[in-house]
Parts: sequence; structure tokens; C-alpha cells
Amino acid sequence: MTITEKVTILRDMTGSEDNDKTLAAYLASAAKAVCNRCYPFDETKTEVPNRYAMDQIEIAAYLLNKRGAEGQLSHSENGISRTYEAASIPESMLKRITPYCGVVQ
Repeated sequence: MTITEKVTILRDMTGSEDNDKTLAAYLASAAKAVCNRCYPFDETKTEVPNRYAMDQIEIAAYLLNKRGAEGQLSHSENGISRTYEAASIPESMLKRITPYCGVVQ
């Protein structure tokens, strides 16, 4: 999936009116998180595997929707309560990504 396709899907998912550059920045942040989980011992891997493209977009949508309330642990106002699982990306989103492993010889 190309970055242009990912930006389009992200915009459609969130209803965002941000420009492509801003959405691409959120996708880049999500890509870093996916690659860190997928390749924990190989910093040279920077390309998100196709099987995790939608996970990357969902993480970017999560980060985009959380904008302005980063790190919020609790918030109550007029009967609305917000609490985030993690200050960054919730573990429940990252646990779908299987780390790549190899054999040391």
C-alpha cells in the first residue's frame, strides 16, 4: 500500500481536514512504532510490512484523534469521562504485531 493510499484511508477514517503532510507525519510515527515492535533488534528496518499496513493506519488514527489530549490519564466533564490506556500507543494495539525473530549462529 502506498503512502498516498494510507493518507486517503486515514483521512476517510478520521474525517480529518489536515493536509497530506500532517497525516503523513502521523503515519510515520505509527510506522516507527510498528517497526519497533516488529523488528525489536534491527533498527535498519523502516518499512512497514504489508500485513501491518492497516495496523499502522489505525495507530495513526488513534494518535490523530488523541491530539490535544496527549498523555491524559483521566478527564471528567459534564458526564463525559476519558482515560487513556497508555500515554502513547496502547499495548492492545501493538500486541497484534508479531516480532520477527531469527536464529543466531
